[in-house]
Amino acid sequence: MGYGRVALSLVRTFAAAAILFFVLPTSPAQTVDLSGRYQCAQAKMHGKVIPCTAAPLILKNDGRFELRGWEGSYLVNGEWVELSDSLVRAKAKIEPGHKIVLRYYGKHGLVEMTFERRVTELGKTALS
Repeated sequence: MGYGRVALSLVRTFAAAAILFFVLPTSPAQTVDLSGRYQCAQAKMHGKVIPCTAAPLILKNDGRFELRGWEGSYLVNGEWVELSDSLVRAKAKIEPGHKIVLRYYGKHGLVEMTFERRVTELGKTALS
């Protein structure tokens, strides 16, 4: 008889937890809008910082991106931006200050490119 009461109590507890899980309102996940044009601020090869002349990284509102003729889709996953097309995938780290750092192995070894979004305040177009 004791086991039956314990089992019944457990079933009631799990049923109450399941009802609360589905009934209580949930807050929507916050999405980070990274869309925009990111200029290459610097590149690192062989541990040396070099000036960057690469084409900009463009993240569009619809989840698509463009980088030096490479086009595909991107997904923000925590502190990472996952860039992919039908054949290639890459991950870039989101850093403070509107920066995205893309690391990859190229013909010169490990390359680290830092892309920076220039954010301007509305109404301020003067250089002063």
